[in-house]
Amino acid sequence: MTARNLEEAIAAAGGAAQMLRHSQIGAYVYPVVAPEFANWREEQRAWRESCVLFDQSHHMVDLFIEGRDGLKLLSDLAINTFANFPVNRAKQFVPCSYSGHVIGDGILFHLEEQKYVFVGRAPSANWLMYHAETGGYDVSIVKDDRSPSRPMGKPVVRKNYRYQIQGPNAEKLIHKLNGGPFADIKFFHMDAITIAGRRVRALRHGMAGAPGLEIWGPYEQGDEIKAAIVEAGQEFGIVQVGARAYATNTLESGWIPSPLPAVYTGEKMKPYRQWLPANSYEASGSLGGSFASDDIEDYYVTPYDLGYGPFVKFDHDFIGREAIEKMDKRAQRHKVTLAWNKEDVVKVLASMFDDEPIYKYIDFPLANYASSNYDRVLLNGKHVGFSMFTGYSYNERSMLSLATLDQRVQIGDEVVVVWGEENGGTRKTTVERHRQAEIRAIVSPAPYSKVARESYHKGWRTGGAH
Repeated sequence: MTARNLEEAIAAAGGAAQMLRHSQIGAYVYPVVAPEFANWREEQRAWRESCVLFDQSHHMVDLFIEGRDGLKLLSDLAINTFANFPVNRAKQFVPCSYSGHVIGDGILFHLEEQKYVFVGRAPSANWLMYHAETGGYDVSIVKDDRSPSRPMGKPVVRKNYRYQIQGPNAEKLIHKLNGGPFADIKFFHMDAITIAGRRVRALRHGMAGAPGLEIWGPYEQGDEIKAAIVEAGQEFGIVQVGARAYATNTLESGWIPSPLPAVYTGEKMKPYRQWLPANSYEASGSLGGSFASDDIEDYYVTPYDLGYGPFVKFDHDFIGREAIEKMDKRAQRHKVTLAWNKEDVVKVLASMFDDEPIYKYIDFPLANYASSNYDRVLLNGKHVGFSMFTGYSYNERSMLSLATLDQRVQIGDEVVVVWGEENGGTRKTTVERHRQAEIRAIVSPAPYSKVARESYHKGWRTGGAH
């Protein structure tokens, strides 16, 4: 019988770990946006040295929430406080399961009184929709799903375009676009600027370390707004960033984007698994890396593991609160960057030219080959955590990964990342037959980029609250 929901899909596969480790979903695609506009090296360099335009119009869900119970719904699901969340404010939204493990995250915008929009990946959006439908809240929900990964020539239309202007020259460019100085927008606050004669909503943000603006408006105006930005930005060295380079900015600024959503176990979570369709992200996503366990809970992470500890506020009731209150903060892992050993990386790449079995291919600039990535990290031969997001930074001239490691592992320690899957690899379409490699790495701060560490607002990437 064909599975109708996530719960049935797990049963049919013989367990969630087996289902996800052998998923046939294929490579993750950042839809619609061209892979490169210049080349990914120059696109990375530009967010450090001049300015860039990120096109975020297609790869995230926009979930519009309206109604008198909107704030209550959000507060009931998030570890964050909502004690001070007025109109024109934004925050990172972090929901957890009943066991206190992270389901996902995203950015929440307070647009108008009783009107919000959540922008992020599917797991958090699905969790919000489920509770809005089943929790008795007086809210309405409109979902504008991410664009198709492979539209195959068909038209793609979203409600809003969404761009970011980032980099050291971003402020000069924004002044030019606006026809003069604009309001001093505080970090994660919103206001409006003028571009091409149109009023454009703007959020002070900083994905690439240096502060910039995220802007959005009606999708049908997107091409006009983009053209105005690119033309005005020529004197400031603007570079459009393509899909290949886009995701790698987080390697320098320190956000782990795709932990496994903690929804696959627990009796309290069963109604949700029965609500999620069999073709949902949670059912079709993939799990990859050298860490292999049949217990899916071994992949779950806590807010503290991901650096979200400062967000946890017990000034409100929320799902997962009881479990999180019982956690020993000193026993939780901490987020770091791993700087991979150059010789070990070259050894893996060189195996592509050998007759003997290759090591797992390292793709550039982004090396991930699953929806959620979990590579074993060893210290003196003992497992001490996970390397979860891997790629190459042209700015740092280094292969980097974002990791969550036991507290006993300190900055400056040398660890080993086990790269590649056991027994020649799983049946995922992104995995060729290969052998595992041990790659030395130096435990480094997150964010890794000195620019981000020293100039970025304390918050969701640096470990401070906002």
